[in-house]
Amino acid sequence: MFQDPLFILIALAMAVVVIILLLGIGGFAKGGEFNRKHANRLMRYRVAAQFVAVVLILLFVFVRR
Repeated sequence: MFQDPLFILIALAMAVVVIILLLGIGGFAKGGEFNRKHANRLMRYRVAAQFVAVVLILLFVFVRR
């Protein structure tokens, strides 16, 4: 399973979601100018990345069934 390119792509997509989430949480905790400028943008990026990750997971389940 770890040799499957689709599985690796899913793992990368989930890692991107986690990184964006941590950036958002860090900006929220720090506050200030960064949070005011980038909070909504990071939220939109996270939602889009989660959508891609979920679609890839569903595709993996459908293809490997």
